[in-house]
Amino acid sequence: MLTVSDLRVSYGPIEVIHGIDIEVGEGECVALIGANGAGKSSTLKAICGLVPASAGIITFEGRDITNQSGHAIVKAGITMCPEGRQVFPQMTTLQNLRMGAYTRTDADQASDVDEMMDMFPILRDRANQAAGTLSGGEQEMLAIGRALMARPKLCIFDEPSLGLAPKIVAEVGATIQRIKEMGKTILLVEQNSAMALRLADRAYLFEAGEIVLSGTGTELQSHPDVAKAYLGH
Repeated sequence: MLTVSDLRVSYGPIEVIHGIDIEVGEGECVALIGANGAGKSSTLKAICGLVPASAGIITFEGRDITNQSGHAIVKAGITMCPEGRQVFPQMTTLQNLRMGAYTRTDADQASDVDEMMDMFPILRDRANQAAGTLSGGEQEMLAIGRALMARPKLCIFDEPSLGLAPKIVAEVGATIQRIKEMGKTILLVEQNSAMALRLADRAYLFEAGEIVLSGTGTELQSHPDVAKAYLGH
């Protein structure tokens, strides 16, 4: 579904992604793991048209989407649930969910809102509450629901557990597992490497803007270097 070939990304004169290759097949959950500053989020931003690729090709369903605008990427079928939630704080929970369907023109949006509220019952309880007053975990559920409202073919999660309490982290992991079981294709960047590798069909390990290891989630879980550096054993 998604192919990233020889991708390079620079911020000014500093190159931060050094010619990486990634593939995500339909129905897969693929994780990108690595330390802070390794280049994972920059890769996602290049895929989503939020930062330019200085070289390389990004194809989605066989079509070149390299350096297309962010809104064109969403229309193509890719939606990101961003790091830090990024809800619209002054808008209500319901309004935030509806914003996820902004590019849609079909008549099923109201039923999809109901589906998201069934999936995350707390959002129904908070429907008329300003999103900025929700807890971190509630905002994460809202951000996930908002992303799913776009009916994406590929759903990208950027650090969904960042800054959340351990109990909420477990809930986020269970939610991503449910989305995977729905048949959604997922690209996941997650600092919690243990959770990411449990969820992932395949994974890539980033170090200093390069991919240094790849394999199934199970293979990387059992790799001694990964276990020592990222899994704490």
